[in-house]
Amino acid sequence: MHIVGGNFTEAINEGVRKGYKDGYLRKSIVSDPVLSRINTKDNTPAIIYTDIVPGDKIKITFCPKGGGAENMSEVRMLTAAHGIEGVKKVVLERVEKSGGNPCPPVVVGVGIGGTFEKCAMLAKKALLREPLGAAHPDARFAKCEQELLEAINNLGIGPMGLGGRTTALAVHIETYPCHIATMPVAININCHVARHKSTVI
Repeated sequence: MHIVGGNFTEAINEGVRKGYKDGYLRKSIVSDPVLSRINTKDNTPAIIYTDIVPGDKIKITFCPKGGGAENMSEVRMLTAAHGIEGVKKVVLERVEKSGGNPCPPVVVGVGIGGTFEKCAMLAKKALLREPLGAAHPDARFAKCEQELLEAINNLGIGPMGLGGRTTALAVHIETYPCHIATMPVAININCHVARHKSTVI
């Protein structure tokens, strides 16, 4: 497939500009992450990831995400010796440390495998699974998702951190092959809104 009539990245950024302007949405992006932190006033540049796959169509998924939930993300470089119990331990630790900051009830995305950066991408991708709460196709990971959901809800954090039995709405796990010496794990938390929308062109 060939994209004609302009630059793909700039087309996405123009869509973001227009959407945030016409929708009167909050402008939250700063041009310099450390020193000046000047607001770009249009939420660009967008963070864009692409997967090249066979076919003659493009699927675009838009996922606006709040900074409060994003700040609760974490990557841990485990080894095979930690096993699935080690994975569950770091996920529970991250959610417990997060408390009410990500505006629970939350959706918890977990990425396991790949590399340092790949597991983080997997965790973010896990948040996009539809429908919400749909089980992992591998029964072993589906079981782990359910065990984690139950354990998280037993933490007692509750909606907005005020206490209760519903801290998470779903836990979604995505995996990828990794080097024999590593087992990267990433946790990416989304607030209860969990906005995202896909379209195919």
